[in-house]
This record gives sequence, C-alpha cells and structure tokens, in this order.
Amino acid sequence: MPADDVARVRDFPVTWAVQTRWTDNDMFGHLNNAIYYALWDSAINAWIARDAGADPMTDAALPLVAQSGCRYIGELAYPDDLVVGIGVDRIGSSSVTFRLALYAAGAEPEDPVAAVGSWVHVYVDRVTRRPCPIPPEARVVYEAAR
Repeated sequence: MPADDVARVRDFPVTWAVQTRWTDNDMFGHLNNAIYYALWDSAINAWIARDAGADPMTDAALPLVAQSGCRYIGELAYPDDLVVGIGVDRIGSSSVTFRLALYAAGAEPEDPVAAVGSWVHVYVDRVTRRPCPIPPEARVVYEAAR
C-alpha cells in the first residue's frame, strides 16, 4: 500500500466487474458488510477458473479460505456497478495471500477504494483435506498478479 496508507484503484492489477443486487443493501441503505466478502469470494474463484482453468468440482487440489479480513473506507450501495480489485501479496508452497479492494466502476487509477481486504487461500487435497502444493497453472496466474 502507498506511504499515505490509502489504497488506490491502481494498487490492484486484476479487475473483476460485479453488479449489486437490491437485496445487497441493509437497513442503513448501503451494502451489507457480508456482501463484500461474497463479492470477493466470487471474483477470486471466477478469475482463477477463467485464467488457470480451475474447476472446483473436479480439481484434485482445492483452494479453501483460511483467513480473511476487511477495512471499510467508504460506502457503496445498490444499484452501483462495482469492481473487485485483486492483487497477490504472497505465494507460498500451498497458500496464496491476496490483497483485495471494492470500488465503484469508472473510478480513476488515483481514486481511493471503498474497502480493502485480505484473503488467504490454502490449497488442500480434495480427498485427504491436507495442504498440498498450489497447482502450476494457478501459480502462474498468481505470479502475474503480484
């Protein structure tokens, strides 16, 4: 993150467009906090499926969430069109740590994001549920997002 501790759109090399739904708003008139996590989860998994050919129904190694966190900076609400920003901070032998953002579509590179998050996937063997190496195809995709 920049020295001023403000995450900006430019800090996230992968972008994934998402749309809000009426049911995403809470009684305060903005996106419910749980929706941020759902959008991040969907974007990460769709990106890996598209770019690495991952198939959660058949792959021998599965990425499971081991840790997540969020810092809310600004409000977002339905009917906003949004973007999930994704970057990779760390790649281990069986885990990958993402930095995430959520912001309004059309934001400029210098604009601050509305929320920042962190997300750790640990790859596990489908059968044993024990940690296993990150598949080579996924590793290449992660390296490109550093």
